[in-house]
Amino acid sequence: MIRGVWSFFGRLCRIGLSYWSFLWSFVRRHFCRLLARLRPAVSDDDAAERNDGNRGPSPGCQEEVERGPERQSTARQPDCETQSSKEGEDVELDATDELYCPYDSTWENKGPGPRTDRKPRRAAGFRSSKFARFEQAARDMQNYRHGYPSQIRRQVFNQDSQADKPNLEFHLGMRPCLPDGIYIQDFHNNWHREYDTLEYVHTYIQWLFPLPEPGMNVQAPTLTKAEIQEFLSNSTAKENLLKSYELMLDFYGITLCDKETGAVSRASNWRNRFNNLNSNTHNNLRITRILKCLGTLGFPHYQFPLVQFFLNETLVKGELPRVKDSVLNYFVFAVLDKRDRRHLLKFAYLNYVPKDEFVWCPKKIQRMWSREEIQCRE
Repeated sequence: MIRGVWSFFGRLCRIGLSYWSFLWSFVRRHFCRLLARLRPAVSDDDAAERNDGNRGPSPGCQEEVERGPERQSTARQPDCETQSSKEGEDVELDATDELYCPYDSTWENKGPGPRTDRKPRRAAGFRSSKFARFEQAARDMQNYRHGYPSQIRRQVFNQDSQADKPNLEFHLGMRPCLPDGIYIQDFHNNWHREYDTLEYVHTYIQWLFPLPEPGMNVQAPTLTKAEIQEFLSNSTAKENLLKSYELMLDFYGITLCDKETGAVSRASNWRNRFNNLNSNTHNNLRITRILKCLGTLGFPHYQFPLVQFFLNETLVKGELPRVKDSVLNYFVFAVLDKRDRRHLLKFAYLNYVPKDEFVWCPKKIQRMWSREEIQCRE
């Protein structure tokens, strides 16, 4: 009798534990999903981005980095002393501006003005659809510039992922990438100028340039906060990242001229490689990943020269027509330094034709630049 009661009690306990385990797993999973969604278009994270001059650098991704000496542009700029007078200043924007984007804080360190129920004026047709594409891209780039807050929150609930460091170990030459089974030194030694392999193999780019966000290769783990911190202090890992960057620059017909400043220029094989870029637009996604990775893993000063190069090639020299939209929607907004972004956008606006189709900054800013250009000519 006692044995039967004890057996029944044990079975009841096991059922109860199983039920509570299932319930806890269900609650935890949905709670994590809820946290990931609780970020409005303009949130406290935006305020942090706008006021990041008052906070220290976050590991691997700092919205405001110290700007070095003013860089010399290779294309047309207004011949006027006032050309950069507003680039380092904050501009008060009206949310009803026709081209106001809530995911782009390039122009403001303070929050937007008083709330209004008025909706932004949207131009019909071509410009409206172009702005919609930019706004969609801006949301993704804002998530990157803020350091992937939702991904980091998920990592907090999965502490085991912090113990394993596959991306760091790959960059230290301690483990191969998956599924290809290739070590990083083999990429650098054997894949240089293997253009067909670099073009048609799609599983290596996530390992060479890891990010906290997932890519197309499900066997490439996302970069963790712990890995970022260790990567930034490891000279071997950073040197290997730089070699990977040079490998891909050559693939795109670009050469790294100065490892200190990140200055780039056309390589001797640029025409053939530019043709490949125009024919295979998935490389636009790869370049966006590379720019994000540079900003995350210790090379944010390399972002400006590369984006300036692409703006010059697309808007001034008329090359790479199938890369131009990605340059304006993604490449520019991967640049972490706000003053650099403002400089790049001003350069883009002054060289964009026709100007009435330029949607990558508010109309208020565009009118200010147009007035400056007129004053410079007088």
